[in-house]
Amino acid sequence: MTLDISSHLSELVELRHHLHSIAEVSGSESDTAQYIQEFLQEEATPDQMETGIGGNGIAAIYESDAEGPHIMLRCELDGLPIADKIEADHQSNTRGVGHKCGHDGHMSIICGVAKVLSHERPSAGKISLLFQPAEETGQGAQRVLDDEKFSKLQPDYCFALHNLPGYTKNQIIIREGPFAAASVGLEVTLEGETSHAAHPEEGKSPALAMAQLVESLSAVPQLYSSLDQAAKVTVINAELGEEAFGTSPGHAVVRATLRTYDDEHLESLKKRCRTLAEGLAETYEVSISHRWVEEFAATKNNANATNIIQKAASENGFDLLKKEHPFSWSEDFGRFTKEITGAMFGLGIGKEHSALHAESYDFDDDIIPTGVQMFIQITKEILENE
Repeated sequence: MTLDISSHLSELVELRHHLHSIAEVSGSESDTAQYIQEFLQEEATPDQMETGIGGNGIAAIYESDAEGPHIMLRCELDGLPIADKIEADHQSNTRGVGHKCGHDGHMSIICGVAKVLSHERPSAGKISLLFQPAEETGQGAQRVLDDEKFSKLQPDYCFALHNLPGYTKNQIIIREGPFAAASVGLEVTLEGETSHAAHPEEGKSPALAMAQLVESLSAVPQLYSSLDQAAKVTVINAELGEEAFGTSPGHAVVRATLRTYDDEHLESLKKRCRTLAEGLAETYEVSISHRWVEEFAATKNNANATNIIQKAASENGFDLLKKEHPFSWSEDFGRFTKEITGAMFGLGIGKEHSALHAESYDFDDDIIPTGVQMFIQITKEILENE
C-alpha cells in the first residue's frame, strides 16, 4: 500500500471540525454516526458496511481478492458531558457536550485510513474500520462484541490509538502488557430514618457511617494491597440529607472510583470495598445498597501486536517512547484485547497541550497524518509478514 495523505488532509480537518461541532454523549451518537456513514459512502467507498453495531457503531470493510488476516482498526464516536470552551468556529453546538477526549480526531484519522484504502485495497485479507459507540461509559466495546453483526466479522487483529497531551507532538507511546488501568465506579446508598434536628436520637442518621466510609475507602489501597499490586480508590462524591436545618438526615450516598492494572485485582478490590461498606452499615444500624457503574477492563497489549506497532513507528521514523508504567486512566478497548490479538498506542499531541477532559481541550489537527501513517504501516507490517 502506498500512502499519500497530504492530498486528503484539508478534507479530514474539515471533517474533524464538523464532528467536533456536533458532539454527542455516549449512546446518543446518532447524528455523528450518520455523518460518518455518509462520508464513508460518498468519499471512501468501502466494499461492505455494517451499521447499528452495539448501538450506533459502524464497521467499514475493505477487502482483498487474496486470502489473509483480518485487521480491525478502531476509533470512538462519543463526546463527553463537558462544556466546550474553545474559541473556534468549530465549537460544539451541543450545550454542555464537547469532544474533550479527542474522539473527533480519532474518527478523522480512521477516515483518513479509509481514504487511502478506497484508492488501494489491502494486498491480502481485509481491513475493518470500527467506529465504536459509548466508549466513555465503558459500555460500548462489550455491546459491540455482543452484537451478531460484529461476531460474524471475526477479526484476527485489533489496534487503536489515543492522543496524549503532555507528550511530544507526533511521538508514539507504547507499552507491552498493561497499557491502561481497569476501573469501576461504586455507588453506596445508606438508608436510616429522618427525625427532627432537635431530636436526632429519634431517628437513624447515616452521617457517621458516611464519614467513616469516605475515610475508610480512601485507605483501602494502603491497607489491603501488596507492593506489587497498584490500586487506587478515589472518593468522588458524597451526599448527606437535604438542605433542611431542622432535619436530622436519613439518607446518604458515597461514590468512589476503583482502579487497578489487573482485572483480577480489581475484583478483589471491589469485594474489599463492598465488605467494608456493609460492615459500617451494620455497625451504625442503617440499611445499605450498592451498584457498580462504568466498568472498564484493563487494556493489555499483546506482545506481538506491540512489536508490530514499534516496527511501524520505526519504519516511519517516528520518535518512539516505551512507557515504564501503565496509564492510570481507563479505556474500554481492553474488552477487545481480551478477545482479539491487539494493542493500543499513544500519539503525543504536545507537552503543553490542554489536558484530556478539560473544557479548554481541542484536538490538534497536525497529528492526523501521523495517526493515518501509523495505522497504514501497521497493516503493512502484518500483511508483509503473513
